[in-house]
Amino acid sequence: MSKGTPYIISAPSGAGKSSLISAILKNSTHTMKVSISYTTRSIRPGEKNGVHYHFVSKKCFENLINHNEFLEYVKVFDNYYGTSRSWIEENLNKGIDILLDIDWQGARQIRKQIPSARSLFILPTSNYELKQRLENRAQDDKNVIAKRMAEAKSEISHYKEYDYIILNDDFNSALADFKSIIHSEKLRQHKQAKKYSNILNALLKK
Repeated sequence: MSKGTPYIISAPSGAGKSSLISAILKNSTHTMKVSISYTTRSIRPGEKNGVHYHFVSKKCFENLINHNEFLEYVKVFDNYYGTSRSWIEENLNKGIDILLDIDWQGARQIRKQIPSARSLFILPTSNYELKQRLENRAQDDKNVIAKRMAEAKSEISHYKEYDYIILNDDFNSALADFKSIIHSEKLRQHKQAKKYSNILNALLKK
């Protein structure tokens, strides 16, 4: 069995990353899971602990850091976010692909530890469109939205570090691009050679 592939997905807040991840999970033709990060931020209306995030206290999070329980962690907007090391490794070893919703800082840490990871950056069409999306979801006040818009430029400036870029101007087109990336990764030589080893051996038999 081939190991699963970790897919790093990054984007400025409001670019439609969560919606694309949800759609990929629903339409996937093979086993795939999304990594549920740990965070110290407050739970938002409609969110569920253990579904959207594992919501923990700052003290608990820092204790997990001290015990090397995170594959990566960062501090964003005065809150910690981290990815469970054991959960990721366990699922990858089972051949399950993992979607990691993390920012560029976390992406750097993941790449260092898992060179086989593939990374995607999702772009909005404009700053105006990004601001409209943040305002329309009605989750943050004006000050937080202004802070997120300022952070967006910093996030986008790291696009060159990613393997793929998807422009989310049309959701269905962006989803099709996302699916194409995952499908192409499944066709990589080392994965196909392992999957079809019996056929290759028979074809090359003297």
